[in-house]
Amino acid sequence: MKKLLPIATFLTFVAEPAMAHIGHGPTTSLAAGFAHPFSGFDHFLVMLMVGLWAAQKGGRALWAWPAIFVGMILFGGALAMHGTPLPFVEPAILASVVALGLLVTLAVDLPVGAGAAVITVFALFHGYAHGSEVKETVSGTEYLAGFAIATASLHLVGIGFAKVMKCFQLQSAIRVAGLLCVLVGTGLFAGVI
Repeated sequence: MKKLLPIATFLTFVAEPAMAHIGHGPTTSLAAGFAHPFSGFDHFLVMLMVGLWAAQKGGRALWAWPAIFVGMILFGGALAMHGTPLPFVEPAILASVVALGLLVTLAVDLPVGAGAAVITVFALFHGYAHGSEVKETVSGTEYLAGFAIATASLHLVGIGFAKVMKCFQLQSAIRVAGLLCVLVGTGLFAGVI
């Protein structure tokens, strides 16, 4: 983990904004919120990686890390809807793609609390980005609820994939998925994806 921190820090400061969030589609319904995570690599991959990493860890992390991610995206969304400023949102989101991909690729075995802290930070930024898209209305709340449901669903897909791969003795496929996430995240940073 100590080796990953300087990499993630460096990528956070050199990243160009993805601008994948502001004005990205309708933000006024449960269905629009549910569809949004499937509309961009950054959302989709991070949520899958949380599920994969939780499955690699097992035990309490299997339910705690995804639950914390969902709770923190809702908290981050509420902060943005109330106008609370948060710097470095887009770079942090891009860093989360690379960092979570690395954590899965390297099968980093952090204590449950330390992993929860990592997930908390990244989820806060993801939630904030989506909360900044919507107004503080009932339809905005529905949008965030749809986003939370889709997030939990993608976590479950990641967990399910990892469980199937373990069942067939193909744990290396989990790490390959993490590596693909790192490559896509690097491409997003470089602006080629």
